[in-house]
Amino acid sequence: MQLASTLARCHVLLQNIAFLHNFGELPIRRPNRAPPTVAKDGPRTNDDIRNAQIQLIDQNGTNMGTVETMVAIKMAMEAGMDLVEISPNTSPPVCKIMDYGKYKYSAQKKAAEARKKQKVVEIKEIKLRPMIDDHDYDVKMRAMQRFFEEGDKVKITLRYRGREMAHQEIGTKLLDKVKADVAQYAKVEQDAKFEGRQVVMVLAPR
Repeated sequence: MQLASTLARCHVLLQNIAFLHNFGELPIRRPNRAPPTVAKDGPRTNDDIRNAQIQLIDQNGTNMGTVETMVAIKMAMEAGMDLVEISPNTSPPVCKIMDYGKYKYSAQKKAAEARKKQKVVEIKEIKLRPMIDDHDYDVKMRAMQRFFEEGDKVKITLRYRGREMAHQEIGTKLLDKVKADVAQYAKVEQDAKFEGRQVVMVLAPR
């Protein structure tokens, strides 16, 4: 009788253990210590192309249709070239047989040329006085026009001295004249505003 009771208790204990095993907390997962995958710079090539099939364009530009990836890689190797994935988001992805080294060099060269052609816009400063004479004004205007033709912005600084602050309308008229004279090739980016004893206005090329 005692043996039967002990066996019954063991049976219940085993059932509880099985229940916890099936429905209890998930076992703790060991951390994955594998090194992170290094993202490759540029398109996938040759064995890095994981799709079983690709749409192939051969070295002559002919569309060969859907081809097994391993067959395409073999064709590229026989031609002494590489299989390069040029359109990864299509199904199947589009790949082309080409000299990847020359392709990459050409792409880097084009990028370098594009950077050279990029114009860095600078802000040139032209300083004016409310009572500037006509000759100095013409010199300043020619310089300003040259800056606009080169694609730069111009910051005009009109500074008042001493009693000139009592005649601010003279400076206002001068800035209005500047805006009218450059209206053909420049526009106002920042209208005239006081900064201490000077007025600042920024013009940008059209």
